[in-house]
Order: sequence, then C-alpha cells, then structure tokens
Amino acid sequence: MNGIFSCGWLWLYAGAILMFLELLAPGFVIFFFGLAAATVGLLRFAFGDAFTLAVQLAAFSAFSIVYILVLRRWMKSVFSGREVASAEDFDNGSVGRTGRVTVPIAPPDAGRVEIGDAEWTARADAPIAAGTLVKVISQNNLTMKVEVI
Repeated sequence: MNGIFSCGWLWLYAGAILMFLELLAPGFVIFFFGLAAATVGLLRFAFGDAFTLAVQLAAFSAFSIVYILVLRRWMKSVFSGREVASAEDFDNGSVGRTGRVTVPIAPPDAGRVEIGDAEWTARADAPIAAGTLVKVISQNNLTMKVEVI
C-alpha cells in the first residue's frame, strides 16, 4: 500500500481512533493501546518493509503492556485530578462551628458537645454546664476544644 493507506498510516489512524475512544470510556486504558499503535506506526515508517506484520503485532503487544504498566498510574493521577485531604484539613474541619454541651465539661475532665447531628468529646479551659451554647476554637483529632459563646 502506498500513500495515506500505507501500513504505517493505518497504525497511526488506529492509534488516533483508540486515543479518541478513551474520551468515551472510563478507566484510562484504551489510550495506551492507541499510544502503542501510534508507536508501531512510527516504527513502521522508520524501518519500512523490514518491520514485518509479525514484528508489528509483537511490538504492538509489547508496547501496550509496557505503556499500561509504566505510564497508566502516573498519567491517571495527572489527568484525573484529585483532592487530597491533609491532616490539617481534618484537624480543623469543625473550628468555628457552634454546638450545645450535652455532658457537662469540668476541666481537666472532658464532656460532650453536639455539633450538627453528631456528638463529640469536648474539653474547655473553664467548667461549662450542659445545655450551654459553645463554639469550637480548636480540634485535636476527634476532640473539640470549646468556649462559651
């Protein structure tokens, strides 16, 4: 075949189609088959007829496996984007929220506060009676430090 329907071009077309299909299918796998096909197409142009069909198919298989094993995890993290909660985000998630004391706080002993629809262990610098409205001023893991509003 000559021209735009030569073997090298067909591999490049197949690669482009497979990479485009990745947009329609989740999982980020088809892209690497497309990348392998494009690589084989470029190698076919570089080596010409010496790059026989059997060698092309073997190269396609090998490049597909290598690309999936080596590049998939890295490229998925680059393109998928993700938000990672840090320990600081977790530790300060409730700071500023208000709640009601359910079990009296008598330092150095902890009490309990209800914030939203959950109840938490709470500490304070001064005694606080049950039923008092409080504000979270800091958070240490699952223990809130509160003060009277």
